[in-house]
Amino acid sequence: MKLSNFDYGLPKELIAQYPLKEREGARLMVVKRSSNTAEDGIFKDFSAYLKKGDLLVLNDTRVLTCRLIGHKATGGKVEILLTKRKSGSTFDALVQPSRTKIGEKVFFGKNKIAGVITNRREISFKPKDAGTIYELGQVPLPPYIRREPEELDKDYYQTVYANKEGAIASPTAGLHFTEELLKKIELSGVNIAHLTLHVGLGTFKPVTSEDITKHKMEPEFFQIPKSSQEKIEIARKNKSRIIAVGTTTLRALEAYADGLKEGWTNLFIYPGYKFKLVDCLLTNFHLPKTTLFMLTCAFGGEKLIKQAYQEAVYKQYRFYSYGDAMLII
Repeated sequence: MKLSNFDYGLPKELIAQYPLKEREGARLMVVKRSSNTAEDGIFKDFSAYLKKGDLLVLNDTRVLTCRLIGHKATGGKVEILLTKRKSGSTFDALVQPSRTKIGEKVFFGKNKIAGVITNRREISFKPKDAGTIYELGQVPLPPYIRREPEELDKDYYQTVYANKEGAIASPTAGLHFTEELLKKIELSGVNIAHLTLHVGLGTFKPVTSEDITKHKMEPEFFQIPKSSQEKIEIARKNKSRIIAVGTTTLRALEAYADGLKEGWTNLFIYPGYKFKLVDCLLTNFHLPKTTLFMLTCAFGGEKLIKQAYQEAVYKQYRFYSYGDAMLII
């Protein structure tokens, strides 16, 4: 299966640079696999596509303020993305510029907290500083949002149900929900369950092999609490629909279907994958040639999803993290 099959053209002006003021105001494209059709809607009407007894599953990970801007002793700017805490005061990290030397100190904040680059993808702090280092950080907006993080991103780049810190990016399909909409959904007889998958580099690692089957996902940590496991099993028993909010939720649920309840998953889903648990998927519009677009094609059908993306471009939907949504049923 070729990487080039998952390319598509997108005008840059359709890449959303800011969130909508009203989360529920996003457009919603509803893709119906049974009829090979797509219809346009508004996210505030999302509950109209749900049925009593459905199980809606949300990823409650919370994004860390893990983008740090520091300076060398010489004054040169250094950008650090903390990708994972390895031990008490040492973090896996992406360092820019990449020519920053091993052993070099980088200073952060007014108090000039120092971190030492200990290898090309690692930074260490003094133990007394490590616990507060995230307080110096910014929201790690994705690179296609071509602006600096602003105060509004602290709220809008988190889901309203974000709870467990650990992600380096938001599970963006969930950004459209408000507390009021979730309450309305629950009152309509739809069950809601939460799980946690901390979005890491695995989600964003570029596919470089033309043969996509050779791509290896980096593992990401997930956990499905017992209360959610019980709701999943009830839905299975009753043959109710299980609706995954986001690709991260879907991957965690499919890992659960393989027998895992907690741990690390590097599950790579592309066309040909046989879904075991998830019946419907809510997701945003994804970058070309990415594992996220491949997963969406696998779930919705490659031909149908590519047609839906062409239609979304023609109708000027907003794309990517702060963009509009797609529901595949």
